[in-house]
Amino acid sequence: MSTHTRRRLTDSPFLAAATGAAPSRRPVWFMRQAGRSLPEYRELRKGVGMLESCFDPELVCEITMQPIRRHGVDAAILFSDIVVPLKAAGIDLDIVAGVGPVIAAPVRTIADVRALPRLRPEEVGAVTDGVTLLTDALGDTPLIGFAGAPFTLASYLVEGGPSKNHERTKAMMHADPTTWHELLGVLTDITIAFLQAQLAAGVDAVQLFDSWAGALSLADYREFVLPHSERVFVEIAEAGVPRIHFGVGTGELLGAMGEAGADVVGVDWRVPLTEAVRRVGPGKALQGNLDPAVLFAGPAAVEAEARRIAHEADAAITMGAAGHIFNLGHGVLPDTDPGVLTALVQLVHEL
Repeated sequence: MSTHTRRRLTDSPFLAAATGAAPSRRPVWFMRQAGRSLPEYRELRKGVGMLESCFDPELVCEITMQPIRRHGVDAAILFSDIVVPLKAAGIDLDIVAGVGPVIAAPVRTIADVRALPRLRPEEVGAVTDGVTLLTDALGDTPLIGFAGAPFTLASYLVEGGPSKNHERTKAMMHADPTTWHELLGVLTDITIAFLQAQLAAGVDAVQLFDSWAGALSLADYREFVLPHSERVFVEIAEAGVPRIHFGVGTGELLGAMGEAGADVVGVDWRVPLTEAVRRVGPGKALQGNLDPAVLFAGPAAVEAEARRIAHEADAAITMGAAGHIFNLGHGVLPDTDPGVLTALVQLVHEL
């Protein structure tokens, strides 16, 4: 893999916590920190479609930078979407406002799977150009690249869009496991290619989002998902950057997700960090896990919850966790007051 010369960010609290070193302060960043909660984002996006934004390097750079300027968080996360590599590869899809990704021709048969395109690095050149702009603009702040995990991408492709019950996805897993594993193999290849392109352009860490994995039982996760997520982490290990794994509602899966190979395991708000370290096991950092809805509860409640999480994180470290990165248990909600996030960053840095 040809690589951009990666920045040496030896003083980064985020990278220290992710790699088991002692950070100079408790690092904090927020999933969906760039986006609809920021008035400057809404102004910039007027009349510009989501996917159009993701393929415009200057917009990618500016939107990624907005929360860095406003909040002073310890890491930036690349502005993109989990379906970007599918779109770049040539799959006919769109992101519909108020709905999410919608697939023109859902994947339901082995013939559909075998007709899927692969991703060539040049097809995400706009994304990697955005990464290059960001590594120049960010100074000492690390940049997190990301991708959707193969299972979550498969769910969109099989269902045709977002789904509450994932019935077609689960039906394929159980009724036609051969087709399922071939589909996951193709999507694993696409995910690896997308992450490797970002790594070659200079991102300092990566996060794999398995947004819908919480819909699965542990047995189904182990049989139908884990081997493919493991391959993603193995194939990007040579880059030597921290690898984060996160899913929503995955409390019952944390042990298996920890086995997938990431250095950091994200935890949503349903499981205390002291319990998460028991499930994940020692030697990995934890990330999380303030309930994003608490940000609407007023300053006293936000401070109380932040202090509780910091206390639990410190206890988890004594129990064997390699470190803690403060985050939400899912993404920033669209109506969140940006001032609350700025104040939370300041508080976390004091804890």
